[in-house]
Amino acid sequence: MSAVDRRTLLKGVAATGAVAATGISLPAHGRVAKAVPPDAVGLLYDTTLCIGCKACVVACREANDKKPDTRLSGGLWDMPADLNGQTKNVIKLYKDADSPERSYFKAQCLHCVDPACVGACMIGALQKREFGIVTYDPFFCSGCRYCQMVCPFEIPKFEWEKLAPKIVKCELCNHRLKEGKEPGCTEVCPRHAVVYGKREDLLAEAKRRIAENPKKYKGQKAGDPPKVYGETEGGGTQCLYLSHVPFEKLGLPDLSSEPVPHVAQTVQHGIYQGFVAPVALYAVLGAVVFRNRRKQDAASGETDGPAGGAE
Repeated sequence: MSAVDRRTLLKGVAATGAVAATGISLPAHGRVAKAVPPDAVGLLYDTTLCIGCKACVVACREANDKKPDTRLSGGLWDMPADLNGQTKNVIKLYKDADSPERSYFKAQCLHCVDPACVGACMIGALQKREFGIVTYDPFFCSGCRYCQMVCPFEIPKFEWEKLAPKIVKCELCNHRLKEGKEPGCTEVCPRHAVVYGKREDLLAEAKRRIAENPKKYKGQKAGDPPKVYGETEGGGTQCLYLSHVPFEKLGLPDLSSEPVPHVAQTVQHGIYQGFVAPVALYAVLGAVVFRNRRKQDAASGETDGPAGGAE
C-alpha cells in the first residue's frame, strides 16, 4: 500500500479527532437500506443439478492461489470440510438419517445487497465495490473479526495459522471478471448447477424454473411454497439459490427482508446522537492496521522506506 494511502488514513483519524476536540455535534439519522446496484452480478445455484463433483472447489482454489486443505485426508488430497482460511468455496452434503432425502449445497459468500460485514467493519476493509461484489482490502483490516460475528451466513474466515493473518472469503473472482472471464466455479461446473450473470437475469431465470416445475422446488421450511433464496432475505443477496429440500435443512437462515445492518446501525446512530465516536478507538485501530501491514510486508520480504519518504 502506498504512502499516500497511509497518509489518507492518518488524515481521517486526525480529522475525527479535530471534530471531537471542537465539541461540534453531528446529527443522528436513521439508516437507509441499500438497493441492488444497477451493475450487480452474482451466481445462481440449483441443488437439483449439482452432482457433488467438487470441480468448483478445485477451480476456486486454483483461481485464488490457495493451498489444498488436506487435513482430513492425512495430507493425501484436497478435502475441506467447510469454509476456512484456505477455502473460499465448498460443496457440502445434506442427508437425513430418517429418510433417503439428501442434497448437495454450495457454500460461499452470498454478496449481500446490504452486507452485515461491511456495516460492522469500522475501518472499511470490507466494501461493496464494482458490480456489487463485497471485496476485502487487508491493508485496512484491524483483525477485530467483527465481520465473522455479524455475518448471518458465517462466511468470513480468519487465517489463524499465519503470522500476518487475513480474512478469507469469496470475492466472486473479481480479478478474473476484470479480464473478461467468469468465476472459476461457474467455468468448470459440468452440469451448470451454478451459473454466473447479472443478478436481475439470474433472478428471472430462477423464477422461470419454479414456474415451469413448481413441485420440483421447496421453500424455507417443509410445506412452504417454493421460492428463490436471496431474492429478499436479509435485504437480498447477489448469489441466489434454488433447492429441492427446504432451505433450513441446508443451513440457510430464515431471514426477514430487513437488512441485517439496518437495525444495528440505526441504534448506533441514536446512541451517538450529539457526539462522535471516541477518537481514541480509531487511533488504536489505525495503529493496529499499520502493525498488521508491517507484518504483511515482513512476511512477503518487503521493507518500508525511511519515515517521511518520497511522495
